[in-house]
Amino acid sequence: MPLDARIEAERLRNLYKEDPKQSSFNLLLMGETGTGKTFIARTARKPVHIDSFDPGGTLCLREWIMKGDIVADTQYENEDPKSPKMFSEWCKNFEAREKDKYFESFGTYMLDSSTLFAEAIMNSILKAANLTGQAPRFTHDYVPQKVLIHNWFKRILALPCDVIVTGHIEPIKDDVLGSVEWRFMTTGKGATIIPLLFTEKWIAHTKLSASGVEYQILTQRTGKYVASSSIAAGKLDTFEVPDIKKILAKCGWPTTDKPSLFGSK
Repeated sequence: MPLDARIEAERLRNLYKEDPKQSSFNLLLMGETGTGKTFIARTARKPVHIDSFDPGGTLCLREWIMKGDIVADTQYENEDPKSPKMFSEWCKNFEAREKDKYFESFGTYMLDSSTLFAEAIMNSILKAANLTGQAPRFTHDYVPQKVLIHNWFKRILALPCDVIVTGHIEPIKDDVLGSVEWRFMTTGKGATIIPLLFTEKWIAHTKLSASGVEYQILTQRTGKYVASSSIAAGKLDTFEVPDIKKILAKCGWPTTDKPSLFGSK
């Protein structure tokens, strides 16, 4: 029998409504050091779990960690490249938490930062090749690193909560046009491919104003920075205040926290 267009369209609409990922938020937040990438976690849907690879990166969040709004796993911050183990430890812990549905209790998962996460992956690859502490080989090591980053990001983005991944940016020159764009810092073509996994690609930005340093979030491509938003739908300004919930509310997206893991505070 021929397919009934109305019935099929209704089925697809219901699937869309029932898909939890269509109402969850994911963000690749890029920027230079000191632009407030980690600090923005305090404005996300709570509780927030952070897997931190940046040494001392969560110190700015100590107030919220002490209150129980944020749970920070900082054991990955001090990798010894001569005896690497942080990536394997992270994999073991992530898989155990995923299996036990740990992340269902969180409003947001943050990986901070993808830059040192990628470095931990490379250290693991070099260890497996008996090249610990040596320079990576081009195709032998960088290609597997890029694949692992891509595959793990896809798995992280399937979590039953909002997802924020932070990362640094680097200038990439167009050899034909001679122009320079600041893009996601990662291996090779991953700078273009990996951001495609995320609906939101924002740049944490600062500018000097009369009142001092002003922190901003760039949500749209402008000048040398590559940024974009799928949820904006014309509702966001080019520069927004660095507050996840306020930006979500402006776009008509859910902002409700999940229950605290530590009872009433």
